[in-house]
Amino acid sequence: MCNRKKSQKVVQLAFEEARSFKLVDFSKKQRQRGRERERERDTVLMEESKGVVKHVLLAKFKGEIPSDEIEKLIKGYANLVNLIEPMKAFEWGTDVSIENMHQGFTHIFESTFESTEGVAEYISHPAHVDFGGLFLPALEKVVVFDYKPTVFRL
Repeated sequence: MCNRKKSQKVVQLAFEEARSFKLVDFSKKQRQRGRERERERDTVLMEESKGVVKHVLLAKFKGEIPSDEIEKLIKGYANLVNLIEPMKAFEWGTDVSIENMHQGFTHIFESTFESTEGVAEYISHPAHVDFGGLFLPALEKVVVFDYKPTVFRL
């Protein structure tokens, strides 16, 4: 019986060792598949944002421009999304920061385009040119910045 118990113990240890190797191999494969999925997801996100261009305009309206006129100008700006096909979205807001680093800018306007070509088409579009003739004279200061968003994941 002693030999039989030894044999059983050896078989049990061998089985446990084999099983642990299997688990290690499985978890390695699982980690590798997880990393591959992350790379695929990140690649997809980068591809999704490849063509997108954000057109940002920071503005400070002149002090003498009444608030109802500013409201009309903002509505006119927002309406460009209905008139200019490459313009896909429009958002705007006013400064709410407590950091006081706005350098006098009070409003932000952000438009979304599918490509840099879309931005170029927008800039030269007659509706944009006409609107710019009304909007820009109402501004004391302005900054325009176009960028392609980059997705970053940890």
